[in-house]
Amino acid sequence: MAPRRRRSRLEIMVDILEAISRGGGARATWIMYEANMPYDRLKRYLSELLEKGLVRRVESGGESRYYITDKGLELVREYRRITRLAEALGIDI
Repeated sequence: MAPRRRRSRLEIMVDILEAISRGGGARATWIMYEANMPYDRLKRYLSELLEKGLVRRVESGGESRYYITDKGLELVREYRRITRLAEALGIDI
């Protein structure tokens, strides 16, 4: 069995954004399981995604939910497009 390669920062961000978009407004613990990462790392990534305007946080009833923004959706679309192109050309990214 080949060893698993580590995900890049961009891959992790896209995994988080995809998890949020699947959840249609997701709590951090749900995103953590969907993106397969520890809570402390997820909080750092969510903070960065918020800062960059790729997600937004909505507080309601004492809990926070995260939603993907149009800018976040655009990043996911472009990432998928580039990975398909690289794969078609036989390039590992």
